[in-house]
Amino acid sequence: MEENLRQNTKTGASEIIRIAIFGPESTGKTTLAKQLAEYYKTVWVPEFARDYLQEKLDSGRGVCDIDDMLPIAYGQTKLENESAAIANTYLFCDTNLMVTKVFSELYYNFCDSLLDKAARTHQYDLFFLTDIDVPWEDDGLRDSPEGRDSIFSVFRQSLIDNKKPFITLSGDKETRLKKAVSVLNDLNVAKKMGIDSRNFVQIYEHGIPLERVREQLEFYQNGIPKAILDRPATVNDGILRLATEDFLDKAAFFDENKASLKLMKLVPASGAATRMFKFLNEFLRDYHYETESINAYINRKRDLELSLFIVGMDKFSFFEAIDKRLKTDFADFEFWPADKKNYYFITYLLYPDYFDFASKPKGVLPFHKYSDHVATPFEEHLNECVAYAAVQQKGHLHFTITESHQLLFDKLEQEFKSKIESDSNTLIEVGYSYQDKSTDSITVDTNNRLARNQNKELLFRPGGHGALIENLNALDADIVFIKNIDNVIQNHIEAIALYKKGLAGVLLGFQQRVFSYLRAIYGQEVGEDEVDEIVLFVQKELNIELDKGFSKFTFDNKIKELIRVLDRPIRVCGMVINEGEPGGGPFWVIDGKGKTTLQIVESSQVDLKNEKQQLILESATHFNPVDLVCGIKNYQNEKFDLTRYVDPLSGFILERKLGNETIKSYELPGLWNGAMAKWITIFVEVPMVTFNPVKNVNDLLKPAHQFHQSL
Repeated sequence: MEENLRQNTKTGASEIIRIAIFGPESTGKTTLAKQLAEYYKTVWVPEFARDYLQEKLDSGRGVCDIDDMLPIAYGQTKLENESAAIANTYLFCDTNLMVTKVFSELYYNFCDSLLDKAARTHQYDLFFLTDIDVPWEDDGLRDSPEGRDSIFSVFRQSLIDNKKPFITLSGDKETRLKKAVSVLNDLNVAKKMGIDSRNFVQIYEHGIPLERVREQLEFYQNGIPKAILDRPATVNDGILRLATEDFLDKAAFFDENKASLKLMKLVPASGAATRMFKFLNEFLRDYHYETESINAYINRKRDLELSLFIVGMDKFSFFEAIDKRLKTDFADFEFWPADKKNYYFITYLLYPDYFDFASKPKGVLPFHKYSDHVATPFEEHLNECVAYAAVQQKGHLHFTITESHQLLFDKLEQEFKSKIESDSNTLIEVGYSYQDKSTDSITVDTNNRLARNQNKELLFRPGGHGALIENLNALDADIVFIKNIDNVIQNHIEAIALYKKGLAGVLLGFQQRVFSYLRAIYGQEVGEDEVDEIVLFVQKELNIELDKGFSKFTFDNKIKELIRVLDRPIRVCGMVINEGEPGGGPFWVIDGKGKTTLQIVESSQVDLKNEKQQLILESATHFNPVDLVCGIKNYQNEKFDLTRYVDPLSGFILERKLGNETIKSYELPGLWNGAMAKWITIFVEVPMVTFNPVKNVNDLLKPAHQFHQSL
């Protein structure tokens, strides 16, 4: 009877969180239910079928058959309803009607419609799916242990098919209990935040801590304070200018001291090249092939980029490959009019059926044409690794990439690495990592409610390149060189190596002094005179402003303050003269305590409606080319936890359209600005030769990316 299968959800004044322990026989369901009930001082619902079938067997009425399914379901529902009436916050169900439904279908290929409907209707805040990684135990009622894998798959699929929120528990009973308690505590918090069970499981599987979700929701609700610029950093006011001779000395100092260090070159390379070819994609979309000439299109759209691309087409390193393919596909290609040739060239360059460059990562695209081959940025970074990031004929090069692009990079590594190693007599260890899903952000609508798709699933957005602080944090290295994937050069690699080594020499010099002071402080070898020396170093050379009233601190409090400002990761950032490039720059920023600190600031962090802030932003003399050398270990040669030095308030909120709706997402603090906001920062001016990014495909026509035989 249907009423005997009705789940009683009215359990008194307080809401009960119902947890179903779900899985095949002999997977630890009863043990876990008892453990959880004891931990949370509540009741658990035993398996009705066990006593029912034992009594049937003992009375001589045989073993379980199809006619037992409904009586078992009635009994299980009654037990659960009785237990719910006396439960304390949580109710743990050793089994439930979904289990009965699965067994009915599995063993008898049939499920009574009443049982089927009730099993689907009964609601639980969460299912714990118990894994089969525990020994099978014979209790006289269970089937044989054969086929556990397939049976477990059936149970798992039933939860998926019926859209039940579940988390799998594996390991021994202590491990399962620990994980279950952690999950349930988070579930309780999530429910209070208005997050339902299905969405909670999505967040859990993404690995996003609930505290981070709460923080993001607060950002959406209250906004993120804008950075307060005090003034631009300039030469002799936050930016160090070195003569060429000084760079040579610093580079030599680095070479003399690197033997005991593990160096790493880190290259963020996950983005696709979509923006490089934006104007060409617009051309293919808007060009009226049958009715206008390309020149007419250029005039109509005032598209000077397209004009430059066509004029310089044969100078691109990829020209010959595409031209050869067109001549192969079209026997009369040589006799086509120029407009048709150019149109088809761009089509082949971008369409998925052909070269599909816009959807590939920049790192695998042909950038540079040499006399004997065409080189990608991947290959050029291998060359750079050998030039300045190798010690004792061994270099370490790490790319952060999108997982779907792994095979493209693997192919290039197999093709070029061994030759470069042979030519340079240097082994290169290449590593890869992906952006962790746990760094994704949740999205909300314009009313700051969690945004969901048509299947009522949460929408997540990648947190931006600031997420890569986790990748940097995972690297095993003393010094890490950071450089963007597209900032490579075809000529003057010796100059690039000089300035990179020079920056590393600056880092080592400052690092050695910081470490010596910290050793003296911790060794209690510092008196008042030494404190004055350290203070002068901190203020004049590290450009760090100490707490107001520092001079009136007790000696012990002065020591604590000096430890706080010195015992941090250190970065040396190359800065080029500002020539109007979009992006961040070096500024003195006023923090929440009223102190000024040196920061790389993006325009998105600044209140552009504030005229004074706008003027400061526009008066920047230098630009951040993402040319960093980082010291990520402390004076005891222990790795810093870099996530402790991030300023979450330097992230920003993005709005975009999803169909007819506007949704908002949180972009993490950028890797070289907010994610390193609490590092010791040294800005050093470097020449423009070090800055050769390829933001637009036409940048490849610049001298830095064109081969010169004489070089």
